[in-house]
Amino acid sequence: MLNPNGKSIVFIDEIHRFNKLQQDALLPAVENGTIILIGATTENPYFEVNKALISRSMVIKLNPLTEKNIYTILKKALQSKEGLGEYNIKIEDSTIKKLAIISNGDVRTALNGLEIAALTTPMDEDGYIKITDEVIKNSIQNRKAIFDKNGEEHYDNISAFIKSMRGSDPDAAIFYLARALNGGEDPLFLARRIVICASEDVGLANPNALVVANSAMQAIHMIGMPEARILLAEAAVYVANSKKSNATYLAIDKALSDVSNKDTGEIPMHIRNAPIEKMKELGYSEGYLYPHDFPGHYVQQQYLPDEMVGTKYYIPDENIKNE
Repeated sequence: MLNPNGKSIVFIDEIHRFNKLQQDALLPAVENGTIILIGATTENPYFEVNKALISRSMVIKLNPLTEKNIYTILKKALQSKEGLGEYNIKIEDSTIKKLAIISNGDVRTALNGLEIAALTTPMDEDGYIKITDEVIKNSIQNRKAIFDKNGEEHYDNISAFIKSMRGSDPDAAIFYLARALNGGEDPLFLARRIVICASEDVGLANPNALVVANSAMQAIHMIGMPEARILLAEAAVYVANSKKSNATYLAIDKALSDVSNKDTGEIPMHIRNAPIEKMKELGYSEGYLYPHDFPGHYVQQQYLPDEMVGTKYYIPDENIKNE
């Protein structure tokens, strides 16, 4: 296709199906203005389209059709001769609206469902095809799930699931869990996310959360779906309802940062291992105080290297202190 300026317009549907080399081949023509490229994709272009092409493009997001949009299209399809106007169809507005809701933003699903209903429903004595709620339900079967376990929806949904547990909202956690299961997510993948949340976000505010989450994951190994949904729900709700603390998460990350980026010194001699007598002569383990020999099984002594003395990593928050 040529535009008024004489340049070719190249439209590529589902451009994410082009591999990296194929997308790279388009770049010179786009850069020198030989072509005006329009690419359409149902995937997130920032994940699926080369950065070089993205940087030379304007990304426009097309939102799903609303229920009102789909209702309007269905009404036109029922009236149009090119659509279903040639059939004598009787259908209530409320039924059309339910079909619009069930299609979940996908007008193709809505139109296909309406067409199947028309083709599979016999005429009544008056010569009309009467399409009821029950007919629509049988024509579509289930509400269309806008979920792709291999695409952006996978990442968005699991992010929402984790954030709902972290935010102590069990209802939202159950919702996103159900959405994931309905979309075909691996139950073990979901179980691992719950285990991570129990450790990272609940932590020592309720150590039993990790026990519950891990037990659920192990049980899912043995029983699988559909019963695994119950285990996942129990673990997700338990984690969501637990008090939260990320004190240990922050502690280990701060320590890892110090170990990677600072001169942290050497391990004090008195807490080093001395399996050989000659090592003791060199000062290994000399002066070590065995805590169990002291009242309360505790004695004050230096454990951190000299360079790190006074550093605080683990700082208990209020939820830990109140346990």
